Amino acid sequence: MTTIQDLLAPRSVAVIGASDDPTRIGGRPIAYMRAAGYEGRLIPVNPNRSTVQGLAAVPSVMDIDGTIDFALIAVPAKHVAQTIRDAGAKGAKAALCFSSGFAEMGEAGAALEVEVIRAARETGVRLIGPNCLGAFNAETGFIPCFSSALERGAPITGGLAIVSQSGAYGSHIYWLARQRGLGTRYFMTTGNEADVGVSEVIGLMADDPDVHCIMAYAEGIRNGPQLIESLEKARAARKPVFVMKVGRSAVGAAAASSHTASLAGEDAVHDAILRQHGAVRVRTTEEMLDAADAARTRVYPVGNRLGVVTISGGAGVLIADEADARGLDVAPMPEDAQAELREILPFAAPRNPVDVTAQAFNDLNLVTLFLQKMIERGDYDSLLCFWTSVAGSAIMADKLLAAMRAGIAGQKGLLVVQSIIADAAVTKRYTDDGYPVFEDPSRAVAAIDALTRAGMAFAAGRPVMPPVPAPAALPDGPLTEGVAAAALAIAGVPMATAALACSAGDAAALAAAAGGPVAIKIASPDIAHKTDAGGVALGVAPEDAAAAFDAMMIRVRGHAPDAVIEGALISAMAPPGVDLILGAKTDPAFGPVVMVGLGGVFAEVFHDVAFRRAPVTHGVALEMLRSLRGWPLLDGARGAALADVDAAAAAVSALSIFAASQGAAIDSVEINPLRVLPAGQGALGLDALIVRGG
Repeated sequence: MTTIQDLLAPRSVAVIGASDDPTRIGGRPIAYMRAAGYEGRLIPVNPNRSTVQGLAAVPSVMDIDGTIDFALIAVPAKHVAQTIRDAGAKGAKAALCFSSGFAEMGEAGAALEVEVIRAARETGVRLIGPNCLGAFNAETGFIPCFSSALERGAPITGGLAIVSQSGAYGSHIYWLARQRGLGTRYFMTTGNEADVGVSEVIGLMADDPDVHCIMAYAEGIRNGPQLIESLEKARAARKPVFVMKVGRSAVGAAAASSHTASLAGEDAVHDAILRQHGAVRVRTTEEMLDAADAARTRVYPVGNRLGVVTISGGAGVLIADEADARGLDVAPMPEDAQAELREILPFAAPRNPVDVTAQAFNDLNLVTLFLQKMIERGDYDSLLCFWTSVAGSAIMADKLLAAMRAGIAGQKGLLVVQSIIADAAVTKRYTDDGYPVFEDPSRAVAAIDALTRAGMAFAAGRPVMPPVPAPAALPDGPLTEGVAAAALAIAGVPMATAALACSAGDAAALAAAAGGPVAIKIASPDIAHKTDAGGVALGVAPEDAAAAFDAMMIRVRGHAPDAVIEGALISAMAPPGVDLILGAKTDPAFGPVVMVGLGGVFAEVFHDVAFRRAPVTHGVALEMLRSLRGWPLLDGARGAALADVDAAAAAVSALSIFAASQGAAIDSVEINPLRVLPAGQGALGLDALIVRGG
């Protein structure tokens, strides 16, 4: 089993393609490691020099005396595979490849990468890269990296670990972290991920007892199941993973694919699965660094109630807006507690945000008293204190800190964040006291939100997955709507009953038997989108069914003259209710996922959908429904009847289990709409589509 130490703590390193020039790619790692005091054996490999940067060099890997633990490769792409084989013959456990010209360059490069992967597997060498900027272990001074950021000084060790698919951007993140004083124990860029990838490295970093926080930058996920296991490993160890997953837009996804030959996938799926398995997704570099900075406290709230104490009413409003937008609960203080605070300071605004006004700086005992009341009576999970530039006074800082210490004395597990303006020396007094500091209160709220999401993920633990039965074989032949609906009904998804009419006479008879208005839908294995083809007629009276059938056949044949038409499905019109879209698909990275959202035209207009990795329990399905912006439609908005959300959740769970059991046998499933009837009356799938996999 590979560990982070296997990859980044070698005792002997061969630098293949070593340069005597410390500014060149093949020379920088040697210079960096010597400057950082790396105590292992450094062996430059260069056929044209007897020494490199003062170290004895050898002409080839096979000329090395004894064995090596690690190979750093900086040779042309066409020589990389053989270099890995030679390194493996010399005992190397791992290699890092700077060389580019592989899958990121198209088909010819992809063929070279296949050979590199084969060489690594044959020799058992774990490969980082190719097309990789490098890595480091700050504790040992091992720095197989050519980033120019390291010219400014050796890394500072600490509890942070960084992994990035992008070399240059990973280096950018690292240097910004260093500027903030965040010590980084491990840094790794993964490049093309021919072997070692972000998905695995997160887990390796989580295993290290000296790592307490992980930052990850990813353009695409190659190994979804491995990422899930790594995230769950980090969650179990209470180590937050702050993920910047780019490629949200179609343009961004295309750029990611051309950059590292990675598969960006559907962003909504990535977002849902990262959340489902405890990662905290961030949108910006600043947000990620702020979260990591605040995580130095190692305090992760398990609830979202935020208390705000401020000397500015305006700041309180801004903070409350930002908190609400992020889903934090700026719950008011109890009425009697507010009255008690007014007795202490009559002109205070004690609701929450609690405005102690500038009077607090004339009497710092007010800070202590107000904090005590907020903690004792407000039941808040985190506190944000806004003191602006007044707290930046060298004279005021120690007194304010003393007042806050007295106010929160004995409170463990309470996250307290400060929004102040101060110079570096004064700011350090606050951070040394355990308070994350942000000038911008909106950034403070974002950091609190990130740590809260981490804390709630830790408390929730790994999601429970329902059992998945052996897959039922899908019927042979075309998966028409009728066949699909029957298969889904067997799987437990409630579907409306329909019968096939092969003639106008059949349609008339079936409509008469229904005893009321019917829906008529074209039955064809070649027409997936019936409405577009004129293949749907709703609310047809029984006496009009024959004519409607004939008219539909004419419309559809005009639209799709080559389509095989079996007839039309006749079903009674469903009672009114709320329409959802229910679907499942096989994601290329994560496998089966399930989706639910507002149905009908709203599905395409509002994109109000929720995804989860399949299968999901009934409880998780309810969470998905409640997460929709359209949830009020199900919850009796404006006096409407409550919808049967339990029946809807049961349908979501049943479909998810069906999708998980089928796996790659299906590409996608869609039920649109799923008509959710009033409470106690169930739900009905009114249309079904199953697309076979591969």
